[in-house]
Amino acid sequence: MKLLLDTHAFLWFVAGSEQLSETARKAIEDPQNESFVSIASLWEVSIKTSLGKLDIRGKYETVIDDVNENCFIILPIEFSHTLVQHQLPWYHRNPFDRIIISQAIHEKMDIVGKDEVMDEYLKGLKVNRFF
Repeated sequence: MKLLLDTHAFLWFVAGSEQLSETARKAIEDPQNESFVSIASLWEVSIKTSLGKLDIRGKYETVIDDVNENCFIILPIEFSHTLVQHQLPWYHRNPFDRIIISQAIHEKMDIVGKDEVMDEYLKGLKVNRFF
């Protein structure tokens, strides 16, 4: 299974936070699954930490270490992802979440995230959200 971690799921996983469900943690840790982090998530963390709106363990420069140490694969944003995003209804206004949802839809990845509004986008698709 291919998993795309939403930004908070990525941060909670690397921090060992109990806010991430045991189901999600086990799926991420399962060696048979591939876990991806969107470059949009890294961009979001960069912006929010530089604005002082998000605290992470360590400096932003060490986020890449968290990606590498956990064998996460960075998913770049492709034009095809923006095409999906362009056609999405406006259930959600957050641009980072919208592109992550678009990437999951286009790449047929399951999303690990708590935001229930994502379910609206995934109805009828073979993409699941779990948390």
